Amino acid sequence: MSGQNTSGAPPAAGGGLLDRRALFEGALGAGLLSASGAAAETLGDPVWTQKPGANFTPYGQPSRFESKVKRVWAPPANPATPGIGASRTPHQFLDGAITPNSLHFERAHGGIPDIDPEQHRLVIHGLVKRPLVFTMEALSRYPMKSRIAFIECGGNGGSLSQPVAQNVDAQAIRGLVSCAEWTGVPLSILLDEAGVDPAAKFVFAEGADSAGMSRSIPLAKAMDDALVCLYQNGERIRPGNGYPVRLLAPGFEGNMNVKWLRRLKLVASPVMTKDETSKYTVLLDSGKTWQFIWPIEVNSFITRPSPGIGMPGPGLFEISGLAWSGAGQIKTVEVSADGGKSWAPAALQDPVLPKALTRFRIPWKWDGGPALLQSRSTDAAGNLQPSRAAMIAERGLRGQFHVNCILTWAIGANGEASNVYV
Repeated sequence: MSGQNTSGAPPAAGGGLLDRRALFEGALGAGLLSASGAAAETLGDPVWTQKPGANFTPYGQPSRFESKVKRVWAPPANPATPGIGASRTPHQFLDGAITPNSLHFERAHGGIPDIDPEQHRLVIHGLVKRPLVFTMEALSRYPMKSRIAFIECGGNGGSLSQPVAQNVDAQAIRGLVSCAEWTGVPLSILLDEAGVDPAAKFVFAEGADSAGMSRSIPLAKAMDDALVCLYQNGERIRPGNGYPVRLLAPGFEGNMNVKWLRRLKLVASPVMTKDETSKYTVLLDSGKTWQFIWPIEVNSFITRPSPGIGMPGPGLFEISGLAWSGAGQIKTVEVSADGGKSWAPAALQDPVLPKALTRFRIPWKWDGGPALLQSRSTDAAGNLQPSRAAMIAERGLRGQFHVNCILTWAIGANGEASNVYV
């Protein structure tokens, strides 16, 4: 490809970023075609056109040529018990905003339990008028609703707290966030049926895994938009994501969306479990800790180009990535190709939904020289994604949770990207 701007799109910022309208007006595509010098050729008769293909299968699988598109499991060093760790979504190989069930990130504190749905029960008790016990079949009879929402582990992006930039890809840095269509029963319906005592202020949610993972959730959140979910992207929730039933607290940090849900206890104050005291807090340089940081802060990162997804040579390319916020909708995403010296607005791909991943895109004319790619997002509440320097000035580098700073990819002359700090 030629580095010459043949698209006709005007520059939008330094470093070769082009006006986002080129994506809608077809100018980028026209430039790519003219730059490629493509000519009509005969298609030939490759081997797959010469004989019948494979038979149908009971459950669909990806093409064998997509074998590198897979989750990566990252266990901690010397885990106390088996099954501790996380598997991360390969965002650099995906597009759109919905994560396939088989690639949705997983986080487990005691392995993934093999739960028989016929024997599993969900109990609602505590400060209620009528304690209730639900079978999975009984839950399935209640009116359900669906919503598209992201779930993000509070430790996503924790590697950006390291003093030196790690030589890792987008999956390793930002792979602990995924987005799906979740279907289930509004928690408010079940709590109304149980009858909430006026003294109740929190819901203690407990999972059925061997670690007894549990969190205290504000009653106001439970009555607002929380769901008791049975389905993920139209099929029953996968075991690694909470089968047969999980809690969805849209926009709140990942482990508040308790998996393998078995108990909801109405209480007057937080239970102060190990999962909301010893972990999932923000440790400051002063030694003090921010606790109960529930909503996920505004965030974004570029998925393409990124480490492992480079460019063959100078020419016209699309920069694409994901943005999200626990405070609601993404309002704008800006992209820089010169390390934050200048910014251009990216196009947001519909639908732009509250508390869901949003895909952004912008055309880029790469001239073959060094570049520093960044994205920063702003949500509808006016929250702006901070630079890494701004984050460090506020929090220091002692914590590894709720790290939402700007991520930078350095583009080398060979078209390859690497993680750097600026």
